[in-house]
Amino acid sequence: MPALSIIVPVLNEEAGIATALAALADLRRFGHEVIVVDGGSSDRTVELARPLADFVMTAPRGRASQMNTGAARASGDTLLFLHADTRLPTAADFAIVDGLRRSGCVWGRFDVEINGSHPMLRVVAAMMNLRSRVTCIATGDQAIFVTRAAFAKCGGYPDIPLMEDIALSKKLKRLGRPLCLKARVTTSGRRWEQRGVFRTILLMWRLRLAYFLGAEPHALARRYGYVPRQD
Repeated sequence: MPALSIIVPVLNEEAGIATALAALADLRRFGHEVIVVDGGSSDRTVELARPLADFVMTAPRGRASQMNTGAARASGDTLLFLHADTRLPTAADFAIVDGLRRSGCVWGRFDVEINGSHPMLRVVAAMMNLRSRVTCIATGDQAIFVTRAAFAKCGGYPDIPLMEDIALSKKLKRLGRPLCLKARVTTSGRRWEQRGVFRTILLMWRLRLAYFLGAEPHALARRYGYVPRQD
């Protein structure tokens, strides 16, 4: 039984999926499993992923749905949810397994740094890390990890098109504080730079505030520019 099951939700990641999975090759050699869950890609994502993962699955589009599908297939003691554009630090497996054992926590996340040319991205990352420590809320960019038992106990990710990471964090907080690892994952700053860094910061603040005030996630997803799937 692997200590870690690394679950990677993907959609049309043809350009970067091979690089993303190659970065996990050492972890697979150490006995951890990598599960890729595709949300209906129209490019070669699935074809390119198959040789580089232990399992490649399909699920209804949406990170929550895809990650829950991967979690149901996972056999590891701990689930690590990793975005395709996020890279783990060296010895991430030891940091997670040893950290959970020593702390007694059942879930956690890494600090994050954002890769990009805009100087404000450092500030964004620093604020994300600080906010997460204060609120015990983690974002998907921080590579959330959780014991399989705790994930099952809280019912997994709510199947909503946006804010699924915040919703999961709120449920996991009831089981205890997260383990906040200072080691940093590196995530792409492409969405900030494509949309405009300041514009994206303001948009995310507004969406999070609206969510905490009870706004409907499907409406927030459309404001973010994401078209939820039609069930």
